[in-house]
Formats: sequence, C-alpha cells, structure tokens
Amino acid sequence: MDILKTATEWAKAELFSTPFFVYFGIGFIIASISFWQLGKTEIARAYIIPALVAGSLLIVIGLGLFFTNKSRVKQFEIAYHNDAAAFVTSELERADSTLKEYNTIVFKAIPIIIAICALILLFVNTPLWRASMITTIAMLTVILLIDGSAHARVEAYNTQLELAAKVLKL
Repeated sequence: MDILKTATEWAKAELFSTPFFVYFGIGFIIASISFWQLGKTEIARAYIIPALVAGSLLIVIGLGLFFTNKSRVKQFEIAYHNDAAAFVTSELERADSTLKEYNTIVFKAIPIIIAICALILLFVNTPLWRASMITTIAMLTVILLIDGSAHARVEAYNTQLELAAKVLKL
C-alpha cells in the first residue's frame, strides 16, 4: 500500500471537485446579471444582489479550496520522504478533524440554516427577503451537494490512513 499515492490521488480528486464551487458561483453571477438586465418585476429585480453575493461567496470558497489543495499536493511528497510516520500521523489528524467539521457544519448547521430560511419564507412577503432566502437555500444546497461527495472521499482517505498507521505501527 502506497499511502503517498493515495494521499496524492485524494488531493487531486479534491482539485477536480473544488472548481464546481466556482462554476456554480459563475452561474449565480450570470443569473444576477440576467435579473439586472432582463428583470421587469419587483421580485426579479430583488434577486440581483442576493445572487451576486452568493456567486461571489461560492467563487471565493472554490478558489480558496483549490489553491489550498494544489499546494498540498506538492507538500505531500516532501513530508512523506522526510518522515513517513509523521506524515501519516499528521494526515490522520487532519482527516479526522475534517470529518468532524463536515459532521458539524455541513450535515447539521447547513440543514438547520436551510430550514430557518424556509421558515422565514413562510412569514415574510417582501421581494428582497424572499429572494434572499431562496438564494441562500440554493447556495447552501450547492455546498451540500459538493461537500457531500468530498465527505465520502475524505472518509475513504481516512480509512486508508488508518490502515497505513497500522502497517507503520503508529
């Protein structure tokens, strides 16, 4: 079992999936521009700013994750060759921490925020609030979709790290 290869493949898979944040962000920005140019009704005009904000946030998230993982791929080989046991230990700690964050933020906090936004939709009737809540729900749904697959990858990676730790007797 080559844990360096596994780690590199995991990071490259992350590099493939994180641009989807950017793609969806661009889609939100295009929607914002379309509402700005073509929106005739008050509710259509109300989507301009929320969609622009959501698109910008998704782009920032995507670019941040992309460049973080890109630098990580280069650091893996150096760290592994310096001290394989320390590499596996640090990656195992990071993967465990990431899994806990996913369970707290992605699978608990985001659904709660979506539910709150849906409840607000029931009680608020102004176009800007409605557009903001619907856009927030859409953006958080995109995050859930992308992070759901990322969670599965980091879980599989964590399993491989645990096997490597047993082999190295850590």
